[in-house]
Amino acid sequence: MSSEDQKQNGGFFASIASGFANFGFAVQKSVTGLIGYEGLEVINPDGGTDDAEAEALKGRWKDEERDSYWKIMQKYIGADITSVLTLPVFICEPMTNLQKMAEIMEYSHLLNLANECEDPYLRMVYASSWAISVYSAYQRTWKPFNPILGETYEMVNHGVTFIAEQVSHHPPMGAGHAENEHFVYDVTSKLKTKFLGNSVDIYPIGRTRVTLKKDGVVLDLVPPPTKANNLIFGRTWIDSSGEMIMTNLTTGDKVLLCFQPCGWFGAGRYEVDGYVYNAAEEPKLLMTGKWNESISYQPCDMEGEPLPGTELKEVWRVSDMPENDKFQYSYFAHKINSFETAPTNLLASDSRLRPDRCALQKGDLSKAGAEKSSLEEKQRAEKRNREQEGHQFTPRWFDPTSEVTTTPWGDLEVYEYNGKYSKHRAAANGLESVDEVGLRSKEFNPWQYSNLVTERGAM
Repeated sequence: MSSEDQKQNGGFFASIASGFANFGFAVQKSVTGLIGYEGLEVINPDGGTDDAEAEALKGRWKDEERDSYWKIMQKYIGADITSVLTLPVFICEPMTNLQKMAEIMEYSHLLNLANECEDPYLRMVYASSWAISVYSAYQRTWKPFNPILGETYEMVNHGVTFIAEQVSHHPPMGAGHAENEHFVYDVTSKLKTKFLGNSVDIYPIGRTRVTLKKDGVVLDLVPPPTKANNLIFGRTWIDSSGEMIMTNLTTGDKVLLCFQPCGWFGAGRYEVDGYVYNAAEEPKLLMTGKWNESISYQPCDMEGEPLPGTELKEVWRVSDMPENDKFQYSYFAHKINSFETAPTNLLASDSRLRPDRCALQKGDLSKAGAEKSSLEEKQRAEKRNREQEGHQFTPRWFDPTSEVTTTPWGDLEVYEYNGKYSKHRAAANGLESVDEVGLRSKEFNPWQYSNLVTERGAM
């Protein structure tokens, strides 16, 4: 193939050839001149040549906050920090993990197309492009709030009905269900982390299933891990590298995509390359693009080379974004947070109603921090009340199953949607609606036991 052809295909074959045997690394600099931080690395994805100490101080932390936080964090190096720390609100975004779970529905039209597609391999292109699309939202460097046990998030007016619930606190686990006339989506999610000092590896322990209604095919998704760099020193940035595998459990077809790591001077950053294979593991279509921009596909031969006379066709492109948005939100992310697009008779457990989230959205960090602490105290009190009564927490919209699924990073107990939310929403829609002001004044309440005692320090 000519160099011009390689250029036209976005460096696809060069990326595949390098694979994962030739991992590149962004420029790393050790912060050795700051007392107490010797050996910590600041990684600049753009490969700049700025002084390491100057670069390290460009993050969002104030000096005194950085010092205090590092004294707490250094003892957790090498550990899973998913639920062992209380984090300051100034590193958070006004959204919870449950809402972030719903962001995968922004480009759900791709699943609609997959359902209607007659070509089994192009169907996998649509479906896997949908799975890739959510990474454009995952590049945000702000941390969402951890959901309170029993907290929910519901979305009904974006071409799909979505419900998510925090079904476990230790370990933190969320379950989600979405549906429209084309597909059913079910997920159980449990994150595992490894703190490395100035970065954290995030492993997506979960089970994701999509059922396309037209032919009844079931798709299974295994996503790649993610890494958050420069948590304390330097400007935080997100990278995802590894394999994404989507398997058609009905036919045996699958998609194998390689998320390339960020290399020197940003080389390879965001790049995704791979193939759609049939059940005999023969390549049928190649896929290439960037997870923050667009994905294209092209027919290929048995060697994975593009078929003569064919060309790359774009199947997904990220939507336009608001300019200078503080939290790097898309228009869809703003809708997720808005009371204007909330369903009528919103559940009292819905993430939109959290007082800490609302305060942070208004820019009141002091109130957001106080409200966050209050919610965490109430969660402890509710747990005490349940234990005193000898009761276990019972999710409302999802039921635990006996199924345990194995992932590359650990086992997962699977929860299944019990169908009760669909009945609730149908009934709630028939009631008198509440205006936006009424929704905003509704009190956040995910608790199963309401006689909460929230003295400071009570456990």
